[in-house]
Amino acid sequence: MDLTYTPEQVAFRGEVRGWLEAHVPAAPLEHYDASRAGFEAHRAWERTLKSGDWGMVTWPKAYGGRGLDLIQWLIFEEEYYRAGAPGRVNQNGIFLLGPTLIEFGTDAQKARFLPAMASGDDIWAQAWSEPQAGSDLAGVRATAVPDGDDYVLSGHKIWSSRAAFADWAFGLFRAPGSERHQGLSLIFFPLDAPGVTINPIRKINGHIGFAEIFLDEVRVPAFNRLGDEGQGWHICMATAGFERGLMLRSPARYQVAAAKLADLYRRHENRVDPALKTQVARAFMNAEAYALSIYSTASRLMAGAKIGPEASTNKIFWSELDIHLHQTALEILGPAAELLPTAPRNGGEDDWLDDYIFALAGPIYAGSNEIQRNIIAERMLGLPR
Repeated sequence: MDLTYTPEQVAFRGEVRGWLEAHVPAAPLEHYDASRAGFEAHRAWERTLKSGDWGMVTWPKAYGGRGLDLIQWLIFEEEYYRAGAPGRVNQNGIFLLGPTLIEFGTDAQKARFLPAMASGDDIWAQAWSEPQAGSDLAGVRATAVPDGDDYVLSGHKIWSSRAAFADWAFGLFRAPGSERHQGLSLIFFPLDAPGVTINPIRKINGHIGFAEIFLDEVRVPAFNRLGDEGQGWHICMATAGFERGLMLRSPARYQVAAAKLADLYRRHENRVDPALKTQVARAFMNAEAYALSIYSTASRLMAGAKIGPEASTNKIFWSELDIHLHQTALEILGPAAELLPTAPRNGGEDDWLDDYIFALAGPIYAGSNEIQRNIIAERMLGLPR
């Protein structure tokens, strides 16, 4: 990718690279969804990041950040993935809730929640989906009943990422009697509060990536409501914009994967279908195109623009890129793709199959791609519902 960086940006890249080289663990951590121990090892890594003020570089210094811009964040992400640093167990917090809290939260809320988020002291789960409201987020039925200075929360959340081990969750709740997009509020609740029951859900690889949450008259202070009462839909759409259009899947994730794919092809070129070379090139070019698009988005946001419905095009692109990239890797490896990394005949290959299985969820989470295509049709192209 041919981008021109300022001397200050080049110096920043060097600072990031040097710090990561000195601090990234020599051995990979156990996955944060694999066990409580793996989760806590990643929390410890979040605290290590905070020790260098790298928890979330774009946040104000008062809240645990560095006050840097989005281009510097992209540079940080490029160096982070290049270094093979551990996955961010608090991504629901720092990439989704954090930017939303900065935009809509009070000063007191920011001071309470952001520093603990940046340090890994509070790890967050996303509690939006419900058994009858997955991609149709406006259909949530969980309720928030005002009671003095508190809310009483009741309902059933499911597919809540990180909820099995996390400390807090942010969820969408409905005022009793309200319908669809009306009467919704975004409310935070601690996952160890009285009345909260957590049932872990294992993924196909055996990891505890999700949980269902039952709330039985869980009492939380009104302080935990983000924005005005009934403003939840508007706020959640802002969070979804960060999720789909910028923060959740940084370009470096796919650029590093595409480079590994190219190396995989070169090592197996003498025995695979030559047509796969085109697939590898396509994945590499798409990863670079996605990066350029995100640099453009970041520049527009820095100039005062807001994330709009075009975030849906981004979400479709990165989710389908992820599948294509990993599917190509499986085709290169053939039957050997089914070997675990620890298998004697694996030959030191990455676990492309596990990553491919995860990629298959991309068109579903963060709003299904079918819903995203409806958004594009209606809000960008002006087509009828």
